[in-house]
Amino acid sequence: MTSEHFYLGVDGGGTKCRARLRTADGLLLGEGLGGPANIRLGLDRAWSSILDAIQKALAQAGLDASAFARLHVGMGLAGIVTPADRVRTRATAPTFASLSTETDAHTACLGAFSGRDGAILIAGTGSAGYALINGQGHAVGGWGFEVSDEGSGASIGREAIRVALRAHDNLSPETGLTRQVRQRLGGSPAAIIAWVNDAGPADYGHLAPDVLAHAAQGDAVACAILAKAAKELEVYIRHLHALGAPHLCLMGGLSTPLTPWLSPWARSLLVEPEGDALEGALLMARRNTHLPIAKSALS
Repeated sequence: MTSEHFYLGVDGGGTKCRARLRTADGLLLGEGLGGPANIRLGLDRAWSSILDAIQKALAQAGLDASAFARLHVGMGLAGIVTPADRVRTRATAPTFASLSTETDAHTACLGAFSGRDGAILIAGTGSAGYALINGQGHAVGGWGFEVSDEGSGASIGREAIRVALRAHDNLSPETGLTRQVRQRLGGSPAAIIAWVNDAGPADYGHLAPDVLAHAAQGDAVACAILAKAAKELEVYIRHLHALGAPHLCLMGGLSTPLTPWLSPWARSLLVEPEGDALEGALLMARRNTHLPIAKSALS
C-alpha cells in the first residue's frame, strides 16, 4: 500500500468528530473517533480532534501520519458558515493529497441521497434544513437558538418553561408537565429565572424528554407543545420540497419521536437516508480528483 491513494471522510460536530477511511474501490479500512470539532470552538481545538480521529482510522489500517500525502479528504464541519470559514480551515490543515471542507449539513445531505437531489431536516437540540437541488446547496434556518431553531429540543424546552410559568400564574392549565418543569428548575419563578440566566440551548433541550414522556401519557399541555413543534418543522418541510427536493430525511435526536406528530402529507415525503454524513464526506473526497459533485450553499 506504499503508493496507493486513500479516501477519508470526516464528520465534525460540537460533541465529537468521526473519520472513515476507504480504499479507491470502497473497501472500509478503518474508523476513528475524536472530540469536539466545531470550528467555533477554535481551529486549534477542532484540528486536534480531527487529527485524533484521522490517526485512529489510519491505525486500524496499519498506517500512520506518513500516509497524509496519500489521503483525499472530505470534511463536513459544524461551525462553517461562510466561504471565509472554509478558507481559514483549509489554511491550517496538514498537507493532504487533496482537501475539501464544507458544512456538516452539506455532507449529511450528500450522504443521505448519495449525491442526488434531496433535502435533510435536522431536529435535535437545534434545527436546520438543507437541500441539494441540481447540484446547488440551499441552507434554510439553523441560525441559532436565540433567533431560530424552531421545532428543536431547545425550543420545546423553552416552551415547556413558558407554559409552566403561565400555569403558576393561573394563565394556562396546570398539568403534570408544568408541575414537573417547575420542580426541576427549583420550584419558584425566581429560581427558574435564575436558571434561565445561565442556561444554554443544551440545557433547554434536556427538558424535551420530559415533554415527550408526559405527551405519551396524554398530558394536554405536553401534547400541545409537540403539536406546535411539528407544525414548525412542517414549515421547513414545505419550503424544502418547494425548492425542488422530491424527498426529505428527518434527522437528529427528535426525528423519531416527532415524526408521528407530522401531518400525513409531510410524512409522505420522508425517506430513510441512504448513507450518513461520513459517506457524504467520502463522496466529496472522491470528487476532489474529478469534477465537483455539488455546490455548497456558501458558494
